[in-house]
Amino acid sequence: MATLTIRLPDDKHARLKQLAEHRQVSMNKLIEELSTVALAQFDAELRFRARAARGSSEEGLRLLDKLDAESDG
Repeated sequence: MATLTIRLPDDKHARLKQLAEHRQVSMNKLIEELSTVALAQFDAELRFRARAARGSSEEGLRLLDKLDAESDG
């Protein structure tokens, strides 16, 4: 396991500490959880961009139109 030292403004550190206390987790666990969310979002964006590069914009628009029609009716 790696150790990471970061510098944060005092006010941000205080707010993160409050958040950790509210969630009843350590600061270490909070930062681990937040980094997991950030990585999941990044991975999802990469997968989306890869699929979009292989896909057809016309087909995507057709599917969105179909979704709109189904949600309206």
